[in-house]
Order: sequence, then structure tokens, then C-alpha cells
Amino acid sequence: MQPPRHAKEPTARPGRLRTAWRAAHDPVAGVPRRMQLLAYAVPFTVLPAGIWRLPAAFDRGIGLGERAYVVFLSILSEALAFTAIGLIARWGEVFPRWIPFLRGRRVPTKAAVVPAAIGATILTLMFTLLFLVSEIRGTTIQGDDLPPGSPTLATGWEAAWYHVCYTPLSLWGPLLAVLTVAYWKRRRASGNVPGAGCCGVT
Repeated sequence: MQPPRHAKEPTARPGRLRTAWRAAHDPVAGVPRRMQLLAYAVPFTVLPAGIWRLPAAFDRGIGLGERAYVVFLSILSEALAFTAIGLIARWGEVFPRWIPFLRGRRVPTKAAVVPAAIGATILTLMFTLLFLVSEIRGTTIQGDDLPPGSPTLATGWEAAWYHVCYTPLSLWGPLLAVLTVAYWKRRRASGNVPGAGCCGVT
């Protein structure tokens, strides 16, 4: 006697959200575990700064434009950080289906490496070298004196919270640089194999 038809329904397919999540995060074959962990860590180097920044959007005395800017900056920063995962995932080597005209085609290596390398350089200069120098000297990134009320002039838990949230940003650039070099080496190696396609796409 066969079980009722509805009994098979719970064994069903994963939801669309879960499928999309896996497609966005699952690494391609050949990516070392340490590179996967570095890529997954990048968005978390940016998230604390966004958490620290967002409450400012609800401060009294600031205009709607400033509120929108704070929210937009936080979302944009996180979106840019997420692109680091493309350096280990399939969508960083093959254009996704939702991109018209390019879907299923190989992503040119330079189209990923050049922007990533430029981004890694800028981020390392801004949030690693200049940020650390300004912290040591007690000045702004431009070298000017810190304005009154600056978080870096605060003491106690306020100063500690600020540094806990903003210090991880100093890792963004270096991590992106390591991932970019690993991506370039992997793509170059796969391109030197006769008849080899990227992720099953020839």
C-alpha cells in the first residue's frame, strides 16, 4: 500500500532563498579552505563599522539627506565587501543567469582582477596605513587636528566601542589583496589547461 501523496511533500526542495544563498557563497572547485574563510570574513570586517554608524541616522538635528547618506553608505560598504566572495564563488568566474547577454559566459580574468586590485590598494591605503598612522598620531587621515567630539578623543567604553567597530576595517584591503592574487593564480592555471573550462563552462 502506497503512502498518501501528501506524505512526500515535506521532503521537498530547498527554498529559493536557501538556493540563492548557496549559489552566492559556495566556492568553485580548487579553492583552498583558507581562501574560503578569508572571503567569508571580508563582509564581517565592514559590518561592525556599519553597526556603529547607523545610529547616527536617527540622531536629532540632522536632515533627511544626511540620514539617507548614512544608511546608503552602510549598505553600499557591505555590498562592496560582499563582492570579495565572488573571488572564490562560481559567479565570479561565470556570469550569473540574471545578467542579460552575458549569462553563462566566462568572466574575463582582468575584468575581476583589475577592479579588485585597485580596490584592495585604495582600501589598504585608507583603512590600514593612513588609519593606523592617524590613530598613532592622534590626527585625522589628512593629518589635521581631530575636531572636538571626535570618537577617537572619547574615553572609557565609548572609545573602546569605536575601536572595536572600526579596527576590523584595517583588514579589508589586505584580505582583498590576498584573495585577488589567489583568484588570478587560479584562473591563470585553469586557462593553461588545454580544453579546460571554468566551472563546467567551456
